[in-house]
Amino acid sequence: MEILHHKRKVYTQGVLLKSSVKQNPIDQFDIWYKEAEQNPQIAEANATALSTVEEDYCPRTRMVLLKAYSKEGFIFYTHYTSKKGSALKDFPKGCLLFFWPELERQIIMKCEIKKLPENLNDIYFDSRPRGSKLGALASRQSQVIPDRNSLDAELKRLEKKYENKEIPRPKTWGGYIASPYETEFWQGRENRLHDRILYTKKEDGLWDINRLAP
Repeated sequence: MEILHHKRKVYTQGVLLKSSVKQNPIDQFDIWYKEAEQNPQIAEANATALSTVEEDYCPRTRMVLLKAYSKEGFIFYTHYTSKKGSALKDFPKGCLLFFWPELERQIIMKCEIKKLPENLNDIYFDSRPRGSKLGALASRQSQVIPDRNSLDAELKRLEKKYENKEIPRPKTWGGYIASPYETEFWQGRENRLHDRILYTKKEDGLWDINRLAP
């Protein structure tokens, strides 16, 4: 057994008070996200862990990249035939986790998740680098493949096929928007007495805001 009892850190970087947070969690997220994005120690502030529930009722978590956000929700892109796509088809809810250890902060969002309209998928796909477009065509995400060579060979075939041509968006590839109905902001504090502020969406669209025990 590897004992990790000695792995301890004292959290002293920030304070999060109920009296100082915004009335809407998206506005509060915007403040924290911009601080994370401007921190030179954080390579990808838009990286978020997405958890979905699969057929065996076990959650599966993976990292995705946030590509946009607004009052309506948080947008990411993937293959609809992937494991996350299949899970969201059967149960269109998920959890997003943003973790910025350099700021001693995390945000947990329970969300309703739905597909983006096709025209928005096309706009984003057209903005991607050529290599990323070809990669979306080459990969049958989450499917079993023989080996790495088969994937590289398919990419080369597509490079030749679409040389000097426009690359079409696969119809099985597109975006989702995750709309939070519960959001928790966590700020590390000394003695493990962390600050936790929970937003819960009400029927009228406004938010209850409460402090949680650490």
